[in-house]
Amino acid sequence: MGQLTGGFFFDALAIVLIDVLLAGDNAVVIALAVKSLPHAQRRSGVIAGAAGAVVLRVILTFFAAKILQLEFLKLAGGLLILWIAVKLLIAGSREDETGASAGSLRQAVWMILVADFTMSLDNILAVAAVSHDSLALLIAGLGLSISLVVFTSSLLSRIMDRYPILVWVGAAVLGRVAGEMIITDPWMKRVVNPPEPAVIAAEVCGAAAVLLAGWCIRARRPAK
Repeated sequence: MGQLTGGFFFDALAIVLIDVLLAGDNAVVIALAVKSLPHAQRRSGVIAGAAGAVVLRVILTFFAAKILQLEFLKLAGGLLILWIAVKLLIAGSREDETGASAGSLRQAVWMILVADFTMSLDNILAVAAVSHDSLALLIAGLGLSISLVVFTSSLLSRIMDRYPILVWVGAAVLGRVAGEMIITDPWMKRVVNPPEPAVIAAEVCGAAAVLLAGWCIRARRPAK
């Protein structure tokens, strides 16, 4: 029983470490999404979004191997992340310019869930390997990690309030993730088989595309 308990605790800790190490981009998504909410709703948005993301991961982990083999899934997810990054960037910038809050709690939670799902495929696969198909272990590990993600997201959103330039940095990070997802899609690997420099170039182009789109939209917006 002691070995079983020790092994369970060790695997749960491994899941926490995997989720924390690979969830930095997800924390950025949550922070950007809740930044457009009134301060009173931010904690609710963070908790609801992170909790929903954990539930999704628990369900999807059991299908992780097949999910990652589907062609066009990561490609479509990357394009979706690009759109979300630009939308969050514009929402954050609008709040900075007008002093008003943009978006709603429902919109913020929805964006968090969609972005977490599309960005966490590799994370899900790693957690699936550690959990050994144990639902109890999966829930225990992800349950411990959610508190860390919530804390990180809340801290980032407060820092972004103080330093608005970090909204652009966060959007660029999401663009980098989107570029990497698109270029590493199984279909792209089969047809193009991109070398490592091409993956890096795709990440740079993804970040640049988000920033350029955000700048162009802001430039076309009438001055307040």
